[in-house]
Amino acid sequence: MNRKTRRWLAGCAGLVVILLVSLGTAGCANIVNKLKARDKLNKGVNAYKSAKFEDAINLFQESKQLDPELLNARLYLATAYASQYIPGAPSEENQARGENAIKEFKDVLGIDAQNLSAIDGIGSILFQMGGTPYSPEKFEESRSYHMKHIEISPNDPEPYYWVGVINWTLAYRGNRELRAEYNRNSPRRTVKDDEPMPDPVREQFVEKYGATIESGIQRLDKAIELRPDYDDAMAYLNLLYRQKADMVTSAEERETLLTRADEIVEKVKEIKNRRLTEPAPKT
Repeated sequence: MNRKTRRWLAGCAGLVVILLVSLGTAGCANIVNKLKARDKLNKGVNAYKSAKFEDAINLFQESKQLDPELLNARLYLATAYASQYIPGAPSEENQARGENAIKEFKDVLGIDAQNLSAIDGIGSILFQMGGTPYSPEKFEESRSYHMKHIEISPNDPEPYYWVGVINWTLAYRGNRELRAEYNRNSPRRTVKDDEPMPDPVREQFVEKYGATIESGIQRLDKAIELRPDYDDAMAYLNLLYRQKADMVTSAEERETLLTRADEIVEKVKEIKNRRLTEPAPKT
């Protein structure tokens, strides 16, 4: 081996050593950052449990920056933002909390598209943000996330319940608006909330919300099938049957639907009373 070759090999060896040292240093720094991230996460959780939400948010942000792949830091950060959101409060700061929560949950889905905590989190905050001021678009977007949950985990009763709640909310608001519009235009022939809709109003209602009501009933039936004592789902099922009663033309069919709604109310009362009388489970 000539001198030139030996010098070339020695140079290559030096480069390899430098590369290995660099990789080792980077690897150690990465491990240290991950450990720091978990420490920040744990401190953030403690702050969150103590209702020190601003401190918790700062710690979760630091944890995320140290280890972008630490999903729990992102989930806790989103949850901390969501917990500070006040439904109906109009301030820009409050709206920013809701938007920040959605963004962080969506960042989680960018890493894990089937993360149910993030999916449910977005569905929940959109539902809250859609109430005041009323935004049917936000309710519909919220529903789409609960439907994603159903696609991923079809045996969970909660997302079926939330779809039912959202569908009732949309139909109920639509019902009120149509009745109010009719009463404004016909002040001498106003219709009360518990009276059947005039035919033209009923037809509009069926066209706009008939499918929403039927879908809501189906989803709530499924929630109750999966959890037979799901009294909250039954309560909204009763309300949707009352909306369905405004869809029909005959008085007899209307009365049948209202009777069905009343029967569900009685079932809810039975479940609640039974819970009050049952002994508490032993721990």
